[in-house]
Amino acid sequence: MDVVSDAISAVRVGRPSFDRVRVGGDWCARLDSYDGAGFHVVLKGTCWLLPDGGAPVALGPGDVVLLPHGTGHVIADSPADAAAVARAVPFSLWSEPAPPPIPSVAEREVEMVCGKYRLDRSHAHPLLAELPALVHLPDRACRRPELRSAVDLLRVEIDERGPGSAVALTGLLDLLLVYMIRGWLARDTGGVWSAVLGDPVTSAALRALHSDPAAAWTVDRLAAEAGVSRPTLARRFSALVGKSPMAYVTWWRLTRAAALLRDTGDPLAAVARRVGYGTPYALSHAFRREFGTTPGRYRAAAATAANANPRTQ
Repeated sequence: MDVVSDAISAVRVGRPSFDRVRVGGDWCARLDSYDGAGFHVVLKGTCWLLPDGGAPVALGPGDVVLLPHGTGHVIADSPADAAAVARAVPFSLWSEPAPPPIPSVAEREVEMVCGKYRLDRSHAHPLLAELPALVHLPDRACRRPELRSAVDLLRVEIDERGPGSAVALTGLLDLLLVYMIRGWLARDTGGVWSAVLGDPVTSAALRALHSDPAAAWTVDRLAAEAGVSRPTLARRFSALVGKSPMAYVTWWRLTRAAALLRDTGDPLAAVARRVGYGTPYALSHAFRREFGTTPGRYRAAAATAANANPRTQ
């Protein structure tokens, strides 16, 4: 595993949900804030996205938008004024069944895929926490080819709905999330985690740790993986990541344990072994110190939350 994959795996819950939307004419729909990440893919036509508290964003064919913190927003045929936004139709009523295009304005027809990823923000990796409220990856810009390919495959799969399409669509939407975050990292050269992953020493230590969090890590061993001295690793890692190497090791092991408790039925002893704790007691003690609850109570609360959100399971 790598840092980006692990960061996504730690917070992703259930399956992404989505609607395909076809609309024309004058229209305006609101999506309230959401405990997850929203996304839009414009397949055809042009429209506008108006994030709460932000400036309107023009969207064109092939554009992709990620709202990683579930920011409430409006999508509309134009950069609507405040009165129009106030009259926006709730998206949940407007999208199913998708309104047909209006023949008299066929040239203004818009097709989109609009969806959500459900996230457990209680243990979000700082890489994801650093994402801005809105990530816009325009098709017309120099975009990563894998993101363009994912959008093209998504369009084909939605159009054809062949055998296995349910699995294919879920996989493509998961790929889309990875590619959107990659696209942001490639552009956000001034961000903390762009610098972390771009630094050869720190990134080498992180790759080693994330590939085997249960290993008997020490600062000396991580420094050897990075090919530098212990003081050099400690200094560069702490300066860039904001934690010492061993503090990050402990935090990541417990974050990984939380994800395993949430997503698997593995007994506590197995979870402890997978994240580098010798006994269930040792894991329980560290887990409670970090998260303020026991592993058993955390697992029960996660199961309750999952049952309350059946659409994304």
